[in-house]
Amino acid sequence: MKNVLWFLFGIAGGFVVAHLMNKDPRGHEILAEVDARITEFTDRIGDAYREQESRISGLADDVKDAAADVAETARATAAGAAEAAADTANKLTD
Repeated sequence: MKNVLWFLFGIAGGFVVAHLMNKDPRGHEILAEVDARITEFTDRIGDAYREQESRISGLADDVKDAAADVAETARATAAGAAEAAADTANKLTD
């Protein structure tokens, strides 16, 4: 409980200090620079995330297409084998 109180006190103190800094022109400039750096960082992270997501999505689409091709080939092969077996059975019964 004591740690939570210190944590909340630290957050409140930080807001007070930031508010007082923002009133001073030099402090306002420093906070604007920090905000610009944070914005640049989050933009880079967002771009990297979207790029990685598109790569993974492309790979997943390729895997789906390959699996569909394999399934179609297996179905065609099984159908051909079933036809051949049926023809052989018909020839044997004749």
